[in-house]
Amino acid sequence: MHQPRTPLPLRSLLLPAAAAVLALSGCAPVVDVAPAKDAANPACAPMMVALPDTMGDAGLRKTNSQATAAWGDPSKVILRCGVNVPGPTTDRCVSVNGIDWVIKEGDPVWTLTTFGREPATEILMDPDQISSATVLAELSAAAGKIKATRNCVGQEELQNLPTGQ
Repeated sequence: MHQPRTPLPLRSLLLPAAAAVLALSGCAPVVDVAPAKDAANPACAPMMVALPDTMGDAGLRKTNSQATAAWGDPSKVILRCGVNVPGPTTDRCVSVNGIDWVIKEGDPVWTLTTFGREPATEILMDPDQISSATVLAELSAAAGKIKATRNCVGQEELQNLPTGQ
């Protein structure tokens, strides 16, 4: 049997409409984020799927690298899982919702890195664009998917250490 053909005017309308849909779906620019050295670590996966859809008023965007995320357009927050695990440090370390973070204040970008979790997760953010308290609170549940093996030691704990005398 011969199938009836779609009349030419209808076909000429459908093809441009389909092309427009495909073009529009590709409009959102993908954020270029360099992956961390250990981005392929399977321990990053549970955290990555638990990331929040929003960070303050910034929406989650697609990135071009494994174990990375970005929020905002332009990006206000960049996340990379699989960065070098920080060792003992004199840098400021804060605990937010049970997650320890080492904070390095740059100008203008701050680097926040999970402490005591392997692989470590790094956050790059500008405190003039979004509050570090918001970022750390929003990411604590996801960061907690990577098990802690160590905690930050504060000055008060150092004062109580045995001296060896």
